[in-house]
Amino acid sequence: MARTVDGLDALKALAGTDLGSSSWLDVTQRRIDTFADATDDHQWIHTDPERAATGPFGAPVAHGHLTLSLFIPLFTELLEVEGVTTKVNYGLNKVRFPAPVRVGSRIRLTARLAAVEDVPGGVQVTVDGTVEIEGAAKPAAVLQSVSRFYA
Repeated sequence: MARTVDGLDALKALAGTDLGSSSWLDVTQRRIDTFADATDDHQWIHTDPERAATGPFGAPVAHGHLTLSLFIPLFTELLEVEGVTTKVNYGLNKVRFPAPVRVGSRIRLTARLAAVEDVPGGVQVTVDGTVEIEGAAKPAAVLQSVSRFYA
């Protein structure tokens, strides 16, 4: 269940806070295929289960950018900000994909609110995130996301 804060001052007070972990999310072939259709990235390691079974990962794997795009829905499980008019993705400072996410895996986000800084009309929030793969030694993604919240 998400931690809820009301307004920019309450959000600022959370700077440096560990937000915990989201629930586990299933990475299905259907999700991978839908992402491939949306992005026109139909590389066989993602969308051809038969060929991918004999490939370098032994199964189809999620696109790295699919894993990255799941940051937002997973993050909203950890923190809900009320009392603001607009929430926008501002960018990424760092992203790495240390391990592939094989079809049938489950992932979750563990996050820390690294910084909250004033910007004109709102705040800029920097989140250190790790997308974990259930039972895996290495994470699927390590990232630093930057968002802005406006009053």
